[in-house]
Amino acid sequence: MPTSSYKKRLGKVETYFDDTAVEAWRKLTSDAPVSGVRATVRAGREEMRTTLLSWLPSDMRGKRVLDAGCGPGMLSYELARRGAQVTAIDVSSNLIDIARQRLPEDIDSQRIDFQVGDMLDSSLGEFDYVVSMDVLIHYPCDDAVAALADIAQRTRGSIAFTFAPRTPFLAAMHWVGKLFPRSDRSPAIEPVAQRRLLEALAGEERLEGWKPGRSQLISRGFYTSQALELQRQ
Repeated sequence: MPTSSYKKRLGKVETYFDDTAVEAWRKLTSDAPVSGVRATVRAGREEMRTTLLSWLPSDMRGKRVLDAGCGPGMLSYELARRGAQVTAIDVSSNLIDIARQRLPEDIDSQRIDFQVGDMLDSSLGEFDYVVSMDVLIHYPCDDAVAALADIAQRTRGSIAFTFAPRTPFLAAMHWVGKLFPRSDRSPAIEPVAQRRLLEALAGEERLEGWKPGRSQLISRGFYTSQALELQRQ
């Protein structure tokens, strides 16, 4: 069950993507020209998306996949192309609208179920695989681990997610960010040391029978994120 702090942060994430930054994200996730800073973020996100996809089977026919926090749907499109039945959910109705509008012509719309809501909603059912790119970066370590444990109860295969690694650069950015008003910025990113995260995952009773798998750091200019795979033993 989602914690109260998770729900509070979820509300902030929803407000940011639905009210504050939808146009910025519409542009960032398109092929429109962007500033040098945002170009590094775009490149980093593309590399991360490629990494997560490389950890999944190339043939996903008959598999059910949850794209948890799907944003504009770019991961979902590729999963559908591999034959998966995708549940693509995001708390932002605006991002889901963008994902629906951009659905490529070569993808059967029946392969992707776009939904507005919480990725932890148990009514979504069970999945073979789960991917969650740059979503849990907005939650403190304990809440992120609890969320992963919730999802794991409904996952038969693996979970691939990203977190914000605690690096000197990110720590400095996090500190500087506290000096400025929050009205026009994203919800705080919560950097966590990989060792701390792994210890928290190992200590979560509901993740018994799961183990860390592949890990990959992606750092491109102003984009820094680390992918981690959880595998059912």
